[in-house]
Amino acid sequence: MPTTSIKRRDAVATRASILAAARQRFLRESYDSVGLRDIAGDARVDVALISRYFGGKEGLFRDVVSHEDKPDLFREPRTIAELPAFLAQLVVEDGGDDRQLRMEMFIIMLRSASSPKAGEIIRNLVHLDVLGPLAELIGGEQSELRANMLLAILMGIGVLSTIMMVDNFGGSGADREECTERFRCLFESALTC
Repeated sequence: MPTTSIKRRDAVATRASILAAARQRFLRESYDSVGLRDIAGDARVDVALISRYFGGKEGLFRDVVSHEDKPDLFREPRTIAELPAFLAQLVVEDGGDDRQLRMEMFIIMLRSASSPKAGEIIRNLVHLDVLGPLAELIGGEQSELRANMLLAILMGIGVLSTIMMVDNFGGSGADREECTERFRCLFESALTC
């Protein structure tokens, strides 16, 4: 009696392969220009697996631009008094791998922001992961406006360090401490003016 062997898929590896292929596609092309068949071809999987693992293009894009490794990063400071030092540390301790990943995310978001569907996904994630926690922590009148202003400052610093490669923020020793304190003062001023 002949036996047939069933090839078992490694779901984790397949999912990771699809995500990596999608990330590369969205880095080069806008959300509306990328097709699921393109991604499936790049990942060398059947296009039906994208729907199985991600529910479709929207779910896949959401996973590409989400921060699964640090989803609650902006919930770490527990009080508004801790917030300026926390934000300063984020800027100064910005590592090479994190910086590269953020630069790619920034490019993906910019490239796809004009798409109504992708724009909605991006706005929802930024509100859920960044603006919502910041506004909640800030509290009081105009907390959302103040959170938006803090994000604008962070994004400006991020563009300088990742896109324009201005990288004198971290330094070492006394320079690092001076830089951290100056950024703390900047964020504190933004919160109190």
